[in-house]
Amino acid sequence: MELREYLRVLHKSWLLVLVSTLLGIGIAAGSSLLATPQYESRTKLFVSVQAGETASSGDLVQGSTFARQIVGSFVDVVTSGVVLDPVVQELGLDMTGADLAEHISASSPANSVLLNISATSPSPEQAAQIADAVRESFTRVVNQELAPDRPSGTSPIRLTMTQPALVPDVPVSPNTKLNLVLGVLVGLSVGVGLAILRSVLDTRIHSLHDIEQITDKPLLGGIVDDPSAAKNPLVADTDPHSPRAESFRALRTNLQFLNVGGHQLTYVITSPGPGEGKTTTAVNLALSLAQTGASVALVEADLRLPKASEYLGIEVGAGLTDVLIGNAEIDDVMHRWGRNQLHVVPAGRTPPNPSELLGSTAMDQVLDVLNRRFDYVLIDSPPTLMVTDAAVIGKKTAGLLMVVASGSTKKHALEGAARTLDTAGADLLGVIVTMLAAKGPDSYGYGNYGYGGYGDTPDYQPEADGVYAGRRAKGRMAKGRARG
Repeated sequence: MELREYLRVLHKSWLLVLVSTLLGIGIAAGSSLLATPQYESRTKLFVSVQAGETASSGDLVQGSTFARQIVGSFVDVVTSGVVLDPVVQELGLDMTGADLAEHISASSPANSVLLNISATSPSPEQAAQIADAVRESFTRVVNQELAPDRPSGTSPIRLTMTQPALVPDVPVSPNTKLNLVLGVLVGLSVGVGLAILRSVLDTRIHSLHDIEQITDKPLLGGIVDDPSAAKNPLVADTDPHSPRAESFRALRTNLQFLNVGGHQLTYVITSPGPGEGKTTTAVNLALSLAQTGASVALVEADLRLPKASEYLGIEVGAGLTDVLIGNAEIDDVMHRWGRNQLHVVPAGRTPPNPSELLGSTAMDQVLDVLNRRFDYVLIDSPPTLMVTDAAVIGKKTAGLLMVVASGSTKKHALEGAARTLDTAGADLLGVIVTMLAAKGPDSYGYGNYGYGGYGDTPDYQPEADGVYAGRRAKGRMAKGRARG
């Protein structure tokens, strides 16, 4: 993953990262508040070797060396039972010497003769008492049991207190500031890790980068998602200044540049699977092209589950299937829709052999007639992975436009659809992404402008007569709008 991809993942999963970070802070704060404060008191001893009155300089050096060597052994003696058991009895502590050892620590800096003794306790006064008691008990053990006696009966090792145990004012634990910092770091790390893991395990298509990893075909456009799209599928006609309508106009512009100099402007619109917006895209693209003054034929070639006629409010009667079996002529079933040069060929009755009909010579003749009479011919076909209809008819046209839904279409589905078309010899011209967020890391750039000033107003003329008045009303899809 590149840096920009990591940034996109973090941008997309910022809420997860934020919640994880806040959870880490909360756990750290809670543990700090619930933990019993511990106070630490420290005392220090200076370890030396007593020299006799006749000691030479060499004896002094040897004594200093011996003190540095022996002080390392004293570190382990401090926490032994022979030192701590008397402390427990002296202070009347409700624990054993082994239990007290967990609250005692001893250390000695390298190449020094200093011995540090620390004691921790929930009570600051008790911490100081224990530290002093341990120092005194240790001194007795060294002088009476560990140090070799001189002939005079005195120990050659001298332990001198250099710092008494003081009553601490501030607890050493919990360290709330440190815990909060660790909580932030741990929570942030977990959140980022989960975000990346979520992205890696997510097999759905979200962005242009996902498409580029699967196919080298260009991204022709991104259709902005709209929660009301199901109730208002003809947004290019009913709400031309919306971001969603603008995205169809951008798609129209890219389509016009797709086949510059070409003579055949017949395109099949398909998708890997159902519910990805291919029919809505086909209808609104046809409307957008017709708004430029171009003559457009929209052919409903999804003979198994036709939806375009329903969206356009066309009475389902005779249609493409009747033409293909020789029961009607193309002009008999074609409907002119709206004020522009948009003509619709509905699917007609559902046949038992859709693929055979679409691959027949009769279909070649229908396409030949439409190519000669219209500037653009858009064919709404079934999903590529469901049936072979799209691949069959795609070989008869300039190529196919693949519609995928952001956050819904799986990467392997797009890969499989592209491979199916390639095997069939059909030309995939480009990809259209639907259901894109208007803003955010997966957007296609349509949510960043005010559409009151950027709408494609020259292509749209308000109703000047009463023929289509009330188009914006709730009954805009009345069947009287379709004329045959």
